Amino acid sequence: MKISIEKSDITQLEVDAIVNAANESLLGGGGVDGAIHRVAGPELLQECRKLNGCTTGEVKITKAYQLKAKHVIHTLGPIWKGGNYNEKQLLQNCYENCIRLAEKMKLESIAFPNISTGIYGFPKKEAAEIAIRTIQEEVKHLKSIHKIIFCVFDDENLSIYKKML
Repeated sequence: MKISIEKSDITQLEVDAIVNAANESLLGGGGVDGAIHRVAGPELLQECRKLNGCTTGEVKITKAYQLKAKHVIHTLGPIWKGGNYNEKQLLQNCYENCIRLAEKMKLESIAFPNISTGIYGFPKKEAAEIAIRTIQEEVKHLKSIHKIIFCVFDDENLSIYKKML
């Protein structure tokens, strides 16, 4: 099992699945979500329209179309409201549900962005702690997945993840 950190554009990774930090509609938006939709092409939007959105912490899967990945696992992270509205558990659910769906589909590799740390305002250090702890717990139960990437976009997240791993 290899867990790594990469500072790169998640849309360029050649893995079985990339995780999209999506919005409730799954129809594209800003940040990672917008980038994934732009690179994947209009077919992704067409498929997402059939999924009837997503609730916080849950996941949906689609083809990846023009992306280098094979699949996109969409998850809706929590909006940070100060930490008193179950945000930590909801973020943990995102990571658990993504990795469990990938395992169920017998995928071998998955890449995660920094879910909820952009416009949703989740503190980066707390989000990284949840992501790493959750994945390290889930790794114990994996059979098919043997490559997990935390794909960060900025130096601050890169530094946080390097210190924690």
